[in-house]
Amino acid sequence: MDKLRSSFFAFGVPVIYAFLMRGIFLSDLYSTAVGIVSAAFVLFGPLSIGAITVFLSPARYAVNAWYNIFAPWVSLGLFVLLTFLVKFEGAICIVMVMPVFLVLGSAGGLIAGEIRRRRQRTKLNVAIAVLLPFLIVPIESAFDIKPSTYEAYTTIEIDAPADVIWENVVRVREISPAEDNGKLSKFMGFPRPVVAELDTLMKGGRRKAVFDKGLVFDEVVYDYSHEKKMSFSITPITAEIPPATLDEHVIVGGKYFTVLDGTYELEKISDNKYRLILYSHFSLNTTFNFYSGMWSKWIMSDIQNNILGIIKKRCEN
Repeated sequence: MDKLRSSFFAFGVPVIYAFLMRGIFLSDLYSTAVGIVSAAFVLFGPLSIGAITVFLSPARYAVNAWYNIFAPWVSLGLFVLLTFLVKFEGAICIVMVMPVFLVLGSAGGLIAGEIRRRRQRTKLNVAIAVLLPFLIVPIESAFDIKPSTYEAYTTIEIDAPADVIWENVVRVREISPAEDNGKLSKFMGFPRPVVAELDTLMKGGRRKAVFDKGLVFDEVVYDYSHEKKMSFSITPITAEIPPATLDEHVIVGGKYFTVLDGTYELEKISDNKYRLILYSHFSLNTTFNFYSGMWSKWIMSDIQNNILGIIKKRCEN
């Protein structure tokens, strides 16, 4: 019974705290200021959870450095697993946030462990750990966060005539699940590309790019040079995206992430051999763009490499 009680305090209480913190950050009072896509929640939240885990653990464990590093992972793992099971969060958010959660959770555990080794655990220290994310909110909300623009650049070489390649660029016929070779995007549950068709081969032409799960983009060509270059703006038709398609925190065209434009370029290497380039620009609006930008570039590059690979295979076959 004592062991069960100790486990509940060490791991159960931090999980309850994490859910309470999440609920508060989603409330009207906090969501208008920062919300859960914030440094206060994503960075300082796991720091607090890690510290609370060690503060509430039995003394014989709390003074062990290895315990300080890995015990917070139990609390954070339970919290993330439960949010996934009750569908509060989806795979995309979880995969992106877990590395940060684990590293900062361990940091919080190590700090709390050092305090306990010095026999300085007090109610004040515990209170600081509990209140830390909330104390960061007014500091974070005082910053005027500007959206940052990033580029995902991908390229592939294709052994085929220019006209064959370009036909497969402007009109991407329906992509079967067997053709889809996306790796990171598939693992994270991002909708896969299905079809894309341009109505006219000229500036002002409209292109509708369809992904599965109801994700659709309206694209307008603003620069066109036949069999050489095509640039187009990208506007997600957000009204048609089903709520279950993407996490609300990473929904395309939402508060935090949107794709701006895309460009195909075709460069001749030799007779019947060309380099097809695809790059896009997207915008992020978080207080930790340095981290979310890295993940977004990986995901966008994976999606683009998948499309380029499909075009290459179709052209060369």
